[in-house]
Amino acid sequence: MDPLVLMTDVDAATDRLLATADGLTDVTAPSPLPGWTVGHVLSHVARNADAYTNLLTWARTGVETPAYPSPEARTAGIEAGAGRPLAEQIEDIRTAHERFADAAAAMPAESWAFHLPSTGQSAAAVPWARLREVEVHHVDLGAGYTPADWSDAFALRLLREIVTGAAPDAPAMVLRPHGLEHPLTIGDGATAPVIGGPTRALAAWLAGRGDGGDLTVAPDGELPAVPKWK
Repeated sequence: MDPLVLMTDVDAATDRLLATADGLTDVTAPSPLPGWTVGHVLSHVARNADAYTNLLTWARTGVETPAYPSPEARTAGIEAGAGRPLAEQIEDIRTAHERFADAAAAMPAESWAFHLPSTGQSAAAVPWARLREVEVHHVDLGAGYTPADWSDAFALRLLREIVTGAAPDAPAMVLRPHGLEHPLTIGDGATAPVIGGPTRALAAWLAGRGDGGDLTVAPDGELPAVPKWK
């Protein structure tokens, strides 16, 4: 998909997240993510926008601009912003998104093909990566937005990304999303259990944002362990 077309989805997803954030009351409340408060989630969403702005700047200028100076700096940035007042967090996300959107708009067509060594992909993959972060972490606010609110297109792309990125030692399974003609397979599907269900439910389960309660397993049995993802 054209990265600039995908940016319209990023804009809309960010607006939805900001609307949810505007209804929050306590940034110190625990989020569904272990060890993170709601404030940590909001702080990460803002800093992640800046990280992807850095990558687009790298692609546009050719000057090495890593997403984060180091893993330690990434963690420190999230921690530093987590306890700020809600209004400050919301404004931070809004302005960080605007910087990211401006960086995308400034990209010449040829710069989208620039290979980013830190990601192993071209810059054209960055808008999708940002959309994924916004949509998944919106769920992590624990404020009423769930995987059931994801679009069909987003859920299917997320599901395919998780499947294709599964580690070699991930539990084998065959996934049959409702309405999809061809199954998706992790590992050796010859003797693997077949997991069926709505695309959103499958994507949420594999992303660690759903318990798989509405999925089926054949032959009858327990769901396999979820492959490690992000």
